[in-house]
Parts: sequence; C-alpha cells; structure tokens
Amino acid sequence: MTTSTDLIVVGAGILGLATAFTAREKGMSVRVIDSADRPVGSSIQNFGHACFTGQADIIQGVAEDSRAGWLRAAQAVGFWAAESGTYIPAMTEVELQVLREFADHRGAGQVTLLSGAEVAAGVGNPGLAPVGGAHLPRDVRVDPREAAPALAGWLAGNGVDFEWNTQVTAVADGVVDTVRGPFAASQVVVCPGYRLMGLFPEMAERHGVRVCTLAMSLIERPARIPAGLGMLTGTSLTRYDGFTAMPSVAALRAELREREPELVGCIANLMVTGIGRGLLVGDSHAYSLSPEPFIDESIASLLLGRAGRLLGIGAPVVLQRWLGQYADSADTNLVLERPDGRTTVVVVTSGIGMTLSFGIAELALNGGNVAGF
Repeated sequence: MTTSTDLIVVGAGILGLATAFTAREKGMSVRVIDSADRPVGSSIQNFGHACFTGQADIIQGVAEDSRAGWLRAAQAVGFWAAESGTYIPAMTEVELQVLREFADHRGAGQVTLLSGAEVAAGVGNPGLAPVGGAHLPRDVRVDPREAAPALAGWLAGNGVDFEWNTQVTAVADGVVDTVRGPFAASQVVVCPGYRLMGLFPEMAERHGVRVCTLAMSLIERPARIPAGLGMLTGTSLTRYDGFTAMPSVAALRAELREREPELVGCIANLMVTGIGRGLLVGDSHAYSLSPEPFIDESIASLLLGRAGRLLGIGAPVVLQRWLGQYADSADTNLVLERPDGRTTVVVVTSGIGMTLSFGIAELALNGGNVAGF
C-alpha cells in the first residue's frame, strides 16, 4: 500500500485534473486514479465554453476562482484559452428585455449591451438581423479535446503520479481500494461524475443523480466566423441560473413555447462555440439512469438548422456527431459531501463542470461548500 501521498484524486475528468493542478500549486504530493487510459469522458465531449457570467449570483465567487484557475493552467500548460467572451443575439424584444435586465443586475463590467449590427458582426454573420444583443466579456473558451489531455500530460510531467486503467472499488478513511490493490493518502477527493452510483449509491440516490445525454455535432467553420466564437441564444437565457433569475424570463419561456416548440420539446440549449477544427453545435437534453446510445437525427438536424440560420450557414458540413454525457440532478447543481474526515466527494450535477472546475477544486481542498446551489 502506498502511504506517502498527501492527496489521491479519483477521476481524471476536468474536475479531478483541476483538483490535482490546484493541489500541486499548494505543494501537495498527488496521485490520480482513473479507469480509462486518458481523459475520454464528459470533459472532452462538451463545448469548452467557460460561461462564468451566466451562472447564479450565489456561485459567482467560485466562478471567479475558476476563471483565474483556468487562466493559470493555460499559461502553465500552454493550451489555448481565449478570453473572447460570449455573444448573445436577441432575436425578439423579449430576449432583449431579459438581456437588459441582466445587464442592469450585473453591471457594465460583466455585460455589454450591443446593437443588432454589433452582435451580428461579433458572431461573424453580418446578414443576421437581431433586435440587439449582448457580450459577456469575462467568459473564456478552451478546446475541450485539447485542454483536459494537455493538463493530464503536464501534471504527469510535473510530479503527479497517474494510475490509469485502474478501477476504484471503494473509498473510505484515506484508503482507495482498486483492482490493483489499495492506495492510501492523507486526503482523498473523489470526482466520479455520473458514475457516483458505483461508489456511493446512497449518496447518488439521495441527490437524484442521473445521466444527461446531449446531441452534439462538429461542423466546418466558415472563415468569416471567429475561431474563438462563443454564442448563446434565447434558449440559453431560460437555462443558466444567472439569466433565469430575471423578471422577464417567464415571458420568454412562453414566447419560446409558441415560437420554437421543437427546441423546447427537446430541452434545447442552442449554442455554438469555435475550436480550431470547426464549430461545436448543440445541444438537446434527455435524462435517464441508463441512457440509450442513439442520437435522434431529427433533433441533430434541428439544432444544426437553427444554428446555421443564426450564423448564415445554409448547408452545414458535419465532421462529427456524438452523444455527450454528464451527471445531472433535478434537485441540486452540486454534490459536495464529506462522508468521513479524509474523504470529499464532489460531482457537478448540471452542465457547468468545465466552467466551475477550478473554483470547485478550491472548495474541495479547502473544506468549503456552497449552500443553496
């Protein structure tokens, strides 16, 4: 049994890697254990969109910590991180009213209201005719296919021990039991994502943790569209908690049910982000304890069609499609529990794990929590 490690991190997704990076910054010795041989799960399947501004007021301090952590990691590791912000075209007056309310609430440092022409230029489609829009300057873009693997490689080259292809079977009191034998540490942080049920089934059931599946695509990016594009839409304003606290969101939900029933029907958060290889387009949401692996072509086509309409792409060239997955709960956005004095279990149970990863790593290591989130 290895006994000299300060910290064991179970799970090499972005939350686990952020925890390992933060612990190394604090001078701790770290071991990471994961059942795969590299990051291949939720952390590479997403938009790479660190949407700090759209999160709830209660979590803004954590979001700011996460932003700082992402930028430190990008500088240390050398992966791409664009401080290009997020554009939100308002296609109706109700969408624009929500953005006005949000701008008044958060202030000029976080939200810049734009004219229709300005937001159309920002997303690279001068032919778009929104009634207005907004830019969120503090949001950050990374390439999810690059960031997590690069971070894992950098950590391995800077003193962090990795146990890949190693299934964890139990965690308690500083001991991590695996199929390769036990490992011990002064502190263990468990970041299992939607696999929480396999290690802490009662905790998973208590919080209603399930799997959310998302239809996503990668398409070719026309040269006129910025490589660092981050774009949210009216559906996003009804999903992210920072926006949904605004007074006019109820009216927007009603408008979307009338204007975009198909998007509402597949629980869409229509958004587009750019990476070097193209544009990431999505996404729909479906929930299950045991999801099927199939992508409904009508939903994928719907998302591509609506995104293409906003960006002026009449016939999107699809490079890849996939069914993304992440942990979800209808009851909470974050599971952060300490089942014993040496074990912390942390799962982001909404689609904001990439966004908040470095800030939540600080909470996990420092004994913090966020009540009511």
